[in-house]
Amino acid sequence: MKSFVVIVGEGWLADRVCAELSARYPIFRMTDYEKKVPEKTDLVLVLDDAWNPAHHQKAEEWMKQTSIPWLRGFVSFGEGVVGPLVRPNKPGCSQCADLRRLLGGHDRNEMQQVQQKLAFDGGIKADPWASNTGLLQLTHLIVSEVSRILGNEQAHSEGRVYLTDLKTLNSSWHTFIPDSLCQYCSQLPDDSPELAQISLQQSPKITADSYRCTPLGELKKVLDKDYLDNRMGLFNSKMYDLVTPFADASVNLPMFSGDEGTAGRTQVYADSELTAILEGLERHCGLEPRGKRTVIHDSYRNLEEHALNPLKVGVHTEEQYALPGFPFQKFDPDRPIDWVWGYSLIDERPILVPELLAYYSLGCGSAGFVYETSNGCALGGSREEAIFYGIMEVVERDSFLLSWYAQLKLPRLDPLTADDEELQLMIERMRAVAGYDLYLYNSTMEHGIPSVWAMAKNGKDKGLNLILAAGAHLDPVRAAKSAIQELAGMMLNLDEKFESNKEKFEQMLHDDSLVRQMDDHGMLYGLPQAEERFNFLMDDNEPMRSFKEEFKWKSTHADLTDDLKDILQVFRGLNLDVIVVDQTAPELKRNGLSCVKVLIPGMLPMTFGHHLTRLTGLERVLNVPMKLGYTDQPLTFEQLNRQPHPFP
Repeated sequence: MKSFVVIVGEGWLADRVCAELSARYPIFRMTDYEKKVPEKTDLVLVLDDAWNPAHHQKAEEWMKQTSIPWLRGFVSFGEGVVGPLVRPNKPGCSQCADLRRLLGGHDRNEMQQVQQKLAFDGGIKADPWASNTGLLQLTHLIVSEVSRILGNEQAHSEGRVYLTDLKTLNSSWHTFIPDSLCQYCSQLPDDSPELAQISLQQSPKITADSYRCTPLGELKKVLDKDYLDNRMGLFNSKMYDLVTPFADASVNLPMFSGDEGTAGRTQVYADSELTAILEGLERHCGLEPRGKRTVIHDSYRNLEEHALNPLKVGVHTEEQYALPGFPFQKFDPDRPIDWVWGYSLIDERPILVPELLAYYSLGCGSAGFVYETSNGCALGGSREEAIFYGIMEVVERDSFLLSWYAQLKLPRLDPLTADDEELQLMIERMRAVAGYDLYLYNSTMEHGIPSVWAMAKNGKDKGLNLILAAGAHLDPVRAAKSAIQELAGMMLNLDEKFESNKEKFEQMLHDDSLVRQMDDHGMLYGLPQAEERFNFLMDDNEPMRSFKEEFKWKSTHADLTDDLKDILQVFRGLNLDVIVVDQTAPELKRNGLSCVKVLIPGMLPMTFGHHLTRLTGLERVLNVPMKLGYTDQPLTFEQLNRQPHPFP
């Protein structure tokens, strides 16, 4: 029995495809979506000589009621478009493809407005750039694709879109990722305490000395193919930085609000590119809920029994909230806000977390009470791996900030005692290529997780004088290397910006309120005049300490989950909770990746913009210095260093 094909649409393309296919299959023509699809239909084609977004939206709604696959072909401003093949109840529809195509373009906001206008006006009948030759090319492609689909062969348009320039006939296939928030094909479940439940599973390390459970080589097979495409990728471009001392690569995450670059830094450019993609996927998941649909909107007062007290994560001061134009309001326990379910690994129970703390783009607005960053967001080859690195990031930033605000006289480390050849080569390369000397300090706090404060001092006449970074890891050498990579990413390529804006940064030196953006923190401490603010750290005649003397944490586990359990046991003894919000989106699940946000109430959250500092309610900053022997008694908030932090 021959397959039955329905063609919806009018115009040259629909007529030509009908003529070509009618010799092979029974064809039924339709001009609109008023009638039902004939029951014996095997495939529906939606064909237009122009881009009519309303047609495709109607087709999505119309075909949703059937179990029939459909394929579209049309012309958009001189470009022929075929695909994707849309299958019933499967993510990856025409609207997902259009979103990726719009985001991939440099004129995305203008094209979005055009799309909306065309949908409202009903579109146009024919694209003025469409030539008969170009449309004939589309026809042959569509006919060939129909043969594959109906012949049960692998369709080229499965998860992909064909684009052809109708003037030059240059053509290419482009893979795209379904939009997890698509109103037509998304299958997100409602958020619930059951979905938030976490039972730690085994996560064997790749090798005995590794802290990863998925080899980068395996990810190489899928990351570029699935996520990086210049026209329709979740990331639409990549760039290698040839200026910095090490291999620095970045990818671009396009959004309607603007481009967002994410960087990867390793010793090899190919690995840095993959790391940048992983960083970008983490950023993508952290912007807003994509794996579960937020359903709880209520006040803390009504949810208190099952919810995190927002005041425990640190808030702004009364004086900050009273500032004219301050973007946040004081927390009101009676004001309804959105909540998502997280999981307390210490209490082993689901717990509600304000959505604006779990996703870092949601802090502003009428319900916003604090500024929250990506602090604690991490991605891994397993959920346990993601949790591990989320904890490391929270610890890294907390140790750095606590050292700064309490002005701790940290022990200086001798890098030679790490007995690691790669670390020595990194330090030597930083000095030879960029002209910076390295100073490492032990900033480990009361929990014992090795933490390193890193400072690079410029030996040249121009450029940033000091650059600061931090690292935390159960292996202190890895913590040091991580901090060095962060330092290197800012060397040399920021010199021109610093020199051309030095007057502005000098004003910040005398007026802390001018430190408003993320870059301002690092640039301020690029000034030689700001170096005196580090006298508490640098004026030290004590001999350097060895890595073995300073770091006591020992890990001999072959499974990363066992390391994670050790960490949780320490935190339990310190009465520090570890709350995990699973941010994993379907875009990641397809490749077995996980993304989480880790909150450790009591630890200092990283903020940028001096006016957005969050210390109120965080007593650790007062008590930990005494626990570690830096002071004889607890500090007071008045004794804390009130100058902008130097984390870049």
